[in-house]
Amino acid sequence: MRATLEWKGSWQGLEHLRRLKVMQAEARTKRGHVTMTRLYTIATAVIIATVLTVATTVTTTTARGGQVAPEGAASCSSLASLMLVDTSITGAEVVEAGAFIPPGASGERALAAAARTYGSLPAFCRVTATLTPSSDSDIKVEVWLPVADWNGKYQAVGNGAFTGSIRHNSMAAALSRGYATSSTDTGHEGNTASFGLGHPEKVADFGWRSVHEMTVMAKAAIAAHYEEGLRYSYWNGCSAGGRQAMKEAQRFPGDFDGIIAGAPGNDWTGRAGASLRVAKPLEADESARLLVEKRQLVHEAAIKACDADDGVTDGVVSDPESCSFDPAVLQCSGTESDSCLTASQVNTVRMLYSSPENPRSGRPITGLYPGSELGWTDLGWTRSARDTGLEQFRYLTFADPEWTVDQFNFETDIVQAEEVDNDTLNALDPNLAPFFDQGGKLISYHGWSDPQISPANATQYYRRVVETVGGAEEVHDSYRLFMVPGMGHCGGGEGPSRFDMLTALEEWVEEGKAPDSILASRERDGVVDRTRPLCPYPQQAVYSGNGSTDEAENFVCQVR
Repeated sequence: MRATLEWKGSWQGLEHLRRLKVMQAEARTKRGHVTMTRLYTIATAVIIATVLTVATTVTTTTARGGQVAPEGAASCSSLASLMLVDTSITGAEVVEAGAFIPPGASGERALAAAARTYGSLPAFCRVTATLTPSSDSDIKVEVWLPVADWNGKYQAVGNGAFTGSIRHNSMAAALSRGYATSSTDTGHEGNTASFGLGHPEKVADFGWRSVHEMTVMAKAAIAAHYEEGLRYSYWNGCSAGGRQAMKEAQRFPGDFDGIIAGAPGNDWTGRAGASLRVAKPLEADESARLLVEKRQLVHEAAIKACDADDGVTDGVVSDPESCSFDPAVLQCSGTESDSCLTASQVNTVRMLYSSPENPRSGRPITGLYPGSELGWTDLGWTRSARDTGLEQFRYLTFADPEWTVDQFNFETDIVQAEEVDNDTLNALDPNLAPFFDQGGKLISYHGWSDPQISPANATQYYRRVVETVGGAEEVHDSYRLFMVPGMGHCGGGEGPSRFDMLTALEEWVEEGKAPDSILASRERDGVVDRTRPLCPYPQQAVYSGNGSTDEAENFVCQVR
């Protein structure tokens, strides 16, 4: 039987909760066999016991699947009365197995898509809330709690670009694996950065605060709903979600035991500037643009030049950092045609590959790599990269809705963007020692053929962490970066790009088994036609010289 409980508030308990919000940021001691996350959960449970005084059980209901909630656990509906600082619980209800439909979904096509995505989900308790850590905050959050077979773990999921919406599909993936899970709209609606115009608190919410506040709230709901304590907490995100991942590790090292950071946009303002640096001349000169045929031409030439550098000819550039492809070999010697590039088009390719120096820090603002050409557009980087770059400078750097790409000045605007951001969106702090000291484990991955966020964002940051924290060996014990040959932005591409980072992270955090390699596969027409090990950077998958080059077992991880 599931107990439905009534709660009454305590102002003393509210003060304890207020103090709890900063506990993790202040914690700096090693946690040994007892993780800070588990200590946090214990503290949360104690505080909730203070805040929420249990009255007598007033109603009972039967849980589905024969699972009985532990005595003393709060029912789903009673979570609507959960009292947390700066938090308004707006809903708490059980969603029947396979019955979830995302808000706003209507029409035959949308409902059919919802059935495909959510139709196999188990029953869960859906908690919705609004968080207001500042007077201008309006952070929407959802927490999903499995009704049965909870694995004792929590997985928060990340967002993308400037998107202000709950990531229900990512939550569904976590729930399917038995996790309690949460997502936030980062404090705004819509897909642009216009929310930040005149609203610095909303920019802070988007940059870092919403994710941390969501995590605090989700853990409190978990502690109230389940009698068993939370065992492990994980973050899983790619792109902007990768940036959020790094921000959590840097600012709130006690929030998560394990973090997955895919294609992290650490240098958010730098990437914005890099995309506009290429887009500006292309918007002014159509003849310098690369249409589909020319992008295909460049891609084929880059593959031809660098594919075999790793000893295997497989249609993928495995080590683009060592690729010396010069697009000048494609320059037309006479009349322009689809089989050659004009001088201005050669210059466009060079700009896309180049990594100009940041005028403020001297750090390279990294470009794209040979092998990424099929993801380019006629304005250079992906459309999303160009658009988010424009949004960044228009609304967040210059606060001018009329600002246009043709006004961009690389030398001065990059500096101003960093100064205005002031470590709000950028996740560049290389000191991960507090996260490592608390036992945290970080897995990052990035596709070498990513056309939206430079893969060198990941490799450059990793090297800076090694320099800052005290050497490769120490960093390797807590942080591993896996570069994925031939993969685009967060997935897809010509190389093996299907892998399970979450299981690798779970084994590392929970069993102490560090990932020395991770198996990746590629499917063609529904059939796996290639597998390959992903290796912790700077190692690469090196062919043993025997057996099929399409089988992972014939490769070893080593530094070339």
